[in-house]
Amino acid sequence: MTLPLLLPHASATCAALLGAGILFRAPRSISDWMFAGGMVVLCFESLLTGSICRDWFDTAENLQQAQLITLAFVPGFWLLFSVTYARGNAVESLKRRLWPLTIFTLIPIVVAIVFRDNLGYSSVGDSASSESVRLERAGSAVYLSVLIASVAILMNLERTFRASVGTMRWRIKFMLLGVGVLFVVRLYTSSQALLFGVAESALRSLNSGALIIATILILRSLFRAGRFALDVYPSQSVLQGSLTILLAGIYLLIVGLFAKVVAYLGGDTSFALKAFVVLVALVLLAVVLQSDRARLVLRRFVSRNFQRPLYDYRTVWRKFTEGTATCVEQTDLCRAVVRLSADMFQALSVTIWVLDPRKQSFVLGASTSVSEAKAQESGPAKEDSAAVLAFFQNQSDPVDIELVQAPWAAALRLWHPSEFPKGGHRVCLPLVGRGELLGLIMLGDRVAGAAFSVQDFDMLRCVGDHAAANLFNVQLSQKLLQAKELEAFQTMATFFVHDLKNAASTLKLMLQNLPVHFDDPEFRADALRGTAKTVAHIDHLIGRLSSLRHELRIQPTSIDLNEVVAKAIGSLESGTGVLLVKTLTPLPLIALDAEQVGKVVTNLVINAVEASPKGSPVHVGTRQNNGWAVISVSDTGCGMTADFIQQSLFRPFQTTKKSGLGIGMFQSKLIVEAHAGRISVVSELAKGTTFEISLPVTKT
Repeated sequence: MTLPLLLPHASATCAALLGAGILFRAPRSISDWMFAGGMVVLCFESLLTGSICRDWFDTAENLQQAQLITLAFVPGFWLLFSVTYARGNAVESLKRRLWPLTIFTLIPIVVAIVFRDNLGYSSVGDSASSESVRLERAGSAVYLSVLIASVAILMNLERTFRASVGTMRWRIKFMLLGVGVLFVVRLYTSSQALLFGVAESALRSLNSGALIIATILILRSLFRAGRFALDVYPSQSVLQGSLTILLAGIYLLIVGLFAKVVAYLGGDTSFALKAFVVLVALVLLAVVLQSDRARLVLRRFVSRNFQRPLYDYRTVWRKFTEGTATCVEQTDLCRAVVRLSADMFQALSVTIWVLDPRKQSFVLGASTSVSEAKAQESGPAKEDSAAVLAFFQNQSDPVDIELVQAPWAAALRLWHPSEFPKGGHRVCLPLVGRGELLGLIMLGDRVAGAAFSVQDFDMLRCVGDHAAANLFNVQLSQKLLQAKELEAFQTMATFFVHDLKNAASTLKLMLQNLPVHFDDPEFRADALRGTAKTVAHIDHLIGRLSSLRHELRIQPTSIDLNEVVAKAIGSLESGTGVLLVKTLTPLPLIALDAEQVGKVVTNLVINAVEASPKGSPVHVGTRQNNGWAVISVSDTGCGMTADFIQQSLFRPFQTTKKSGLGIGMFQSKLIVEAHAGRISVVSELAKGTTFEISLPVTKT
């Protein structure tokens, strides 16, 4: 078997095995399905290119027709993969682009099927294996869609790569490189087919070779990452600063101009090879420009040979100011500082630990390498935190923790493990604001294992001062906000006290008139009704007010979360007029306060029932996801606006109900956060709301 026939068979086998392997992994996300579907399509395309399927068709035209129809399915699967792979906001990303993606996916498929007789016709060379296709309009339209999709896919992959940082970028690099190779070659072959109106067999063989290389790179990525799903949040900007758009535009412009010149001069048999060389050169340029190591070498070369400082302090200060100016939450600020520090110091592992002054311990602020689950599992113990705190109370300079053998340094090395054996030394800098220790920033795993220089330490101090000042302001703002909430509570309590006073006055008047009119049956009946109504009103007010506490105390015990959920909604399953649908999957025992978590579930279900039309379903479910036990409550009711969710939902005394007090969601958030969990909500007006409570699963 010759190489042109061997390549399609080998690439089809690689694609089939890789696609099947992804589907056998669990859990499967949207990007998993799209990846597997894309690999299946490429597998069939390669099989049609090879000789194994030629006996299935009566004529060569039918074979070529089947190849072009199969090719029409390529853009859809891979476009969907490119906007969902490694995206923490994959669902939102799909929703924003649903209609454009659907239309662009269906157009080439519809054209290929409806106009299948006008796709192209065979042009037979010296042998059956050298068959090419003379493209007609429908065939050119299919190749044009592949060309446009290739640029869009490469652009999406670039956005994902740029948004990643640290070890996250290290994990996804080979996946993006593998898919990038696949569609860089597709960009070349489709542009050649459109320029000359011929889909040559040599170009199809080139696609098969690219598929083999891509599968090898993707396998390397899967072994490196350890999992397929990662969380990256790219910027919403599409074209701004896109290297893909720039290089694709340069390539198509150069090739287009060359084609015109070649046609004017009478033709050049090596034109396709020259165009491919131009493409390879541009791809290599892109790789160099995106390489962390190359940028580090360039910065050092400029610093050493042109006697320029390694850092431009004014530029760095401006970047940090612009990057942190809009951060009003502690988590957002820590993420911004981690991202900027990782990029500036070329460090793949950067972590911020924030000091909790109440507990005198450190909690994870943000990290490029340490996940929340890992931080809870092997994070700071109280004794270790005390040792670290004692050392850094009087220390403001960066410390190389690899050179210190004290217990506090050993604890820091456990908090921030190295990802690479040759990643160099790890450095810890205290974040000190107004003379108080606010937290620690740790850096390690520098590109090429570069050592921290004196200039690096100076710049790190500058970054630490900036981060500490911002962190101090954010924490001060949070305290001010809490004070305002307490003031609002006191103001609201005044109204409740007034209401209670009126209720007490009503009962007092009844008691005064009771001896006089006791023999009157109608008065006694009215008195009983009034007393019952007033007592119920007082009980309701006291119950709602007593649930508001400035500091919530929980008493966790090891328990099955499904039992807590089932007990909480047991009394609500009848008489509500709404169908409660339970989907409770088996979960490990976790540590929680059953009474408090039950209050949260009850509150969410009651809210869902009240917001839902009579007879409509309310779904309550549990599942496990990456070290978290998740409770979900979904309804198809009135929904909430994004502004209300962001500004008011979890604030006290904010509600959309006519008779509500706006306390339930505030209390629920306090309870969930007291369990080191998180609560999220997705809602759309007139379509419904979904709440998700994530509680950490710890080993018992």
